[in-house]
Amino acid sequence: MGTDLAAPRSLAGRSPQSRNEEGIDVSAAEIDLYLSQLEEPKRTTLQHLREAILSVVPDAEQCISYGLPAFRVQGKVVAGFAAFKNHLSYLPHNGSVLDEVGDELAGYTMTKGSLHFPVDQPLPDRLVERLIAVRLRQVRGS
Repeated sequence: MGTDLAAPRSLAGRSPQSRNEEGIDVSAAEIDLYLSQLEEPKRTTLQHLREAILSVVPDAEQCISYGLPAFRVQGKVVAGFAAFKNHLSYLPHNGSVLDEVGDELAGYTMTKGSLHFPVDQPLPDRLVERLIAVRLRQVRGS
């Protein structure tokens, strides 16, 4: 991922389904912690992405996957994100998602497993919906 990751390393290895004594989802709290440790505008931009993801899959389990915020549906991670020094990344958790979305990603920088976007420009909600729809189709096997 790179050495300029702007995230607390203490989140790696935590159980995605653990709850504290008050019954609060610890992973959602860990994502809150991840975001709280970011400077602006990264924090606000990724909070917008988190809300966009949850609007598409409201029942998704918020979790930490590979030390980064992620969202799980039917036991499979369907989306995630990360902050870096000079960009933010949307992580589809499957290398074929970005290829399938194709032309809709014109103007963005990508790797096989991440879509990079500016720290001060949230991904359009319709694009987030499309990315998650592709991944959900994969997870559901249709």
